[in-house]
Amino acid sequence: MKKTALSLLCLAISLSTASADDVIKGAMKKNFKPEDAIAKKVGKGEATDAELDTLIKCVQAICAATPPKGDKAAWVEKCKTMVAALQKVKAKDASGISEFKKANNCKACHDVFKPAK
Repeated sequence: MKKTALSLLCLAISLSTASADDVIKGAMKKNFKPEDAIAKKVGKGEATDAELDTLIKCVQAICAATPPKGDKAAWVEKCKTMVAALQKVKAKDASGISEFKKANNCKACHDVFKPAK
């Protein structure tokens, strides 16, 4: 619980001072990439309600940011799809995890929104 509260506080602080690129990169590094990432727990059906709340807020923050490339409307739509799936998981809807796995397709987003190095 303390870790979740600290994560939310850090996210709130970063949103107030960080660029859109920093928000997106920070969210990816913390909530999607690590072996113990919340997104990976969600895909396995192991995330707590507090972790789901954290990830929902994280995706909402990403949604508010402008993507580095690509169409903002498409970006928002992908983010909203992921939030809807996370809300289904939290509501214990049987389709939530499969919808989250479909929405959490790294390559699908990176191909469209992530600039080439």
